[in-house]
Amino acid sequence: MEAIENLMSFGLTRQEASIYMLLFEQGELNGYEVSKLTAISKSNSYNALAGLVEKGAAYIIEGSAVLYTPVSIEEFCENKIRLMKKNKAELLKSIPKRKEESDGYITVKSEKHIVDKIKNMLLQANERVYLSMSQGRLQEIIAELESLRNRGIKIVIITNSTFNLNGAIVYHTKKKPSQIRLIVDSKLVLTGEITDKSNSTCLYSSNNNLVEVFKDSLTNEIKLIQIGKDDYKNE
Repeated sequence: MEAIENLMSFGLTRQEASIYMLLFEQGELNGYEVSKLTAISKSNSYNALAGLVEKGAAYIIEGSAVLYTPVSIEEFCENKIRLMKKNKAELLKSIPKRKEESDGYITVKSEKHIVDKIKNMLLQANERVYLSMSQGRLQEIIAELESLRNRGIKIVIITNSTFNLNGAIVYHTKKKPSQIRLIVDSKLVLTGEITDKSNSTCLYSSNNNLVEVFKDSLTNEIKLIQIGKDDYKNE
């Protein structure tokens, strides 16, 4: 099912994705064989196969009977990514200039959109980032963190695990695993909790007052961690 969902994110319908997987499992097939193996009607099978060809996911093999064979997953995905990059470049040229971003409070919902927001905020960083989140969440964004480190961006992390990243300043403490706090360049803040896939909510803002409040909060948390360490050493 995960493979089907991933294929759908590349523009295939659920039916097309299922038949694409079938072509990999069974080899070259015609529409009648696809219908027989899937219990999908013949007309829908032929429509889905035509859709796969049109979308670059299958080739036609001409012969006494028309057969369909899948394009390799690497080729299919790379072609789609290349097209999306081309479309992105054209959009950037033609889209109207956006008005200045509001410094109000924006609600970001669902685990996927929150993680995407975290990654995009990190990509925007020019000077420093402060993160307070669990090891699991940090592992999801490790590629972005390593990229920041390689660009010389200051990274300060507070986490509830033994997570470490060369080049980053990491503080370990007990904290709520679902909690997310992120400050980028003292300009952008994201805060909230990821509790499940669909009902999680975070607040995003460039409001200077909110940013300052969270900077002070993280600074105080770091001071308490350091005091706790000093007390432990003196025992």
